Amino acid sequence: MDIKANSLFAQMQSMSLEATSSRQISPSSVNAVNNSSSDFGALLKDAVNKVNDIQLDAGAKKMAFEMGDRSVTLAETMIASAKAGIAFDATVQVRNKFVEAYKEIMNMPV
Repeated sequence: MDIKANSLFAQMQSMSLEATSSRQISPSSVNAVNNSSSDFGALLKDAVNKVNDIQLDAGAKKMAFEMGDRSVTLAETMIASAKAGIAFDATVQVRNKFVEAYKEIMNMPV
């Protein structure tokens, strides 16, 4: 796996652990949750940018291989393409979950 993909995976695991370990909300932790909303937006933006970087890298490797660059092998090209596909699929799944959660929240009675 690419270092960027490992970093993204590690961030997702740490967020999951934080979410499961902090089930009780105390008054002092409410401010921390409110402050993290901007951090979450930045984290999400960084994750999308990393997926974009992975896709650009895969595209560059494909182009180099197609142009006959001997420094890029078919295996590297296929692995980069597979990583880009997996990263994009994961991003789409996260987006779908956000949309689903948004719809559920919007359908809640006030």
